[in-house]
Amino acid sequence: MSLLSPKSLATLVESAVSAQSPRLGRAAHARIVKTLGVALEAFLSNHLIHMYSKLDRPDSARAVLSLTSPEFRSVVTWTSLIAGDVGNGHYPSAISTFATMRRDGLQPNDFTFPCLFKAAAGLHAPLLGKQLHALAVKLLLIGDAFVACSAFDMYSKTRLLFDADKLFDQMSQRNIAMWNASISNSVLNGKPREGIFRFLELLRSGEAAPNSISFCAFLNACSDGRFLAQGRQLHGYLIKGGHEGDVSVGNGLVDFYGKCGEVGFSEKVFEKMSERNKVSWGSMLAVFEQNDMGEMACALFLKIRRAGVEPTDFMVSSVLSACASLAALETGRLAHGLAVKACVDDNIFVGSALVDMYGKCGSIEDCERVFVALPRRNLVCWNALIGGYAHQGRADMALGMFREMIERRDSEGLVPNYVTFVCVLSACSRGGMVEVGMEVFNSMREKHGVEPRAEHYACVVDILGRAGQVERAYQAIKEMRVKPTISIWGALLNACKMHGKPELGKMAAENLFKLDPQDSGNHVVLSNMLAAAGRWDEANVVREEMKEVGIKKGAGCSWISVKNDVHVFQAKDASHSRNAEIQAMLGKLKRELKAAGYVPDTKMALYDLEDEEKESEVWSHSEKLALAFGLIALPPGVPIRITKNLRICVDCHSAIKFISRIVGREIIVRDNNRFHRFVDNQCSCGDYW
Repeated sequence: MSLLSPKSLATLVESAVSAQSPRLGRAAHARIVKTLGVALEAFLSNHLIHMYSKLDRPDSARAVLSLTSPEFRSVVTWTSLIAGDVGNGHYPSAISTFATMRRDGLQPNDFTFPCLFKAAAGLHAPLLGKQLHALAVKLLLIGDAFVACSAFDMYSKTRLLFDADKLFDQMSQRNIAMWNASISNSVLNGKPREGIFRFLELLRSGEAAPNSISFCAFLNACSDGRFLAQGRQLHGYLIKGGHEGDVSVGNGLVDFYGKCGEVGFSEKVFEKMSERNKVSWGSMLAVFEQNDMGEMACALFLKIRRAGVEPTDFMVSSVLSACASLAALETGRLAHGLAVKACVDDNIFVGSALVDMYGKCGSIEDCERVFVALPRRNLVCWNALIGGYAHQGRADMALGMFREMIERRDSEGLVPNYVTFVCVLSACSRGGMVEVGMEVFNSMREKHGVEPRAEHYACVVDILGRAGQVERAYQAIKEMRVKPTISIWGALLNACKMHGKPELGKMAAENLFKLDPQDSGNHVVLSNMLAAAGRWDEANVVREEMKEVGIKKGAGCSWISVKNDVHVFQAKDASHSRNAEIQAMLGKLKRELKAAGYVPDTKMALYDLEDEEKESEVWSHSEKLALAFGLIALPPGVPIRITKNLRICVDCHSAIKFISRIVGREIIVRDNNRFHRFVDNQCSCGDYW
């Protein structure tokens, strides 16, 4: 049998790399040993080390190195080993190999440094990266474009953005990848204006032609709303240059317009796209969700399903967030099923979104089940579960989970953040746990190092105000370290309305009007509070002032889902196709409630009317209409789930308690504040909301 030449043997080794076949690689190695023996010269040992490194066989690569005579170990040999470790994600091993190489008296070259910078970035070791940069400068290799680009990429990925920009400005040769990274770095560093200027500098310099990544980076820089005009100018440039047809550019435009609140333009770009990928669908879905258009997000998700597009973890997370905002439990369950089918349900982001969705949709059992089944749980998952308990008014469970999380602080690295405390304080507020809530609030800074924000102070005002301690709540506002916000004054105004403190309520309302003069809700609360106190003239003055300045009251509404169709009702609504049946059901309920001893609470029928007219008024509220429809449209025994965009009134709350016993049904109402689960004349809120 004729012996193969070293060059032919090297070709055999490379064929194993091309085929990604460790078995073929071992066979080639055996042929080399049979032909030339165990000890090899640099040429073939380098090929073998390169082969084993590419095939992720680091032990075999090192075995070849150990059998290679030191005199044949060149920088190419060591770089092959380092490159293999880096390519396979073995970053610590790559740095260890580099240290051994230097002890052997060899210096890295322009091929070694890019691998080392990538290892430093992979380890997120900025100090190591700086040391490598210093060595590259010392060896006069930083002037090499390949080395400099790698150093720049390392600084970008380790978030040393100042160092990245400094290196960028020092370089004589810059490719488009570096320009793109520099634009993106400016955005990551919270300086979108600098990113825009960097893009314009790229156009002026002529060093490189901008590509789709450049355009998307620029659009991202324009996405905070302040630079909408600049983004639109680029859109015109893209159309003129024929770039709009690029799918990634189209995705960037959809995202840009969505983040600027220009949903209509996002839809137009999306509809015009001749080609769409999963990112396109996910971007449009996120636009609807981020702009509080949950119905549109859910509709698009169903369209994605009909189109046969397999949902990604990002799509599922977005639609779950939309379902949570709408309390659309059935659509959320559908998304959950598709997530399981697509094998993304164990993704940490999908998992936390599922916990959040079930919690906000009132299905706390599903919320708990998903949480327990998660293979990994981060802080977001814990916060979502605590928040779910808070929405349900189950303060004891929320506090129990909070304490369990604190106990796992050392073992699992769970450190409560500001969101955690918003959830816990909200639970205390809805559960009427005043002293416990104040104790949790006081522990934030002292025990956990979390500085209270406006949201936490708003919770404190709500805790005290709901419990009737309105003056103490006002005192807390005067003593707080932050400037009172809309939510803080709003919590005080609602407390004054709830407990009949019109004078203090007027003062809270005046502060709200200064912060947000066009919000109709605050004017309505003030008017209602004055009317409930019998101060009709003052209430009418508030209403007249609203008319004079053009402030219109937002319509209150309730909705219910039946067979995947959402039915929306407003007060005194007679437009539903089954209105006659709804009115008949309401009449039947009135008679049965009256027989059961129910007396309408008309003090919140905020018109100067006769008692009989007031009683008729409260029976036309949207949640009662939705409930009547649910009773005639849903099968017997099925829980009735209603969502209301405002807080449920006292009379509707009392009436639905009675109705739950009369009809023998579980009735769940989610208002804009919490869940109410009515069963057998009892509510989960304990009549505290």
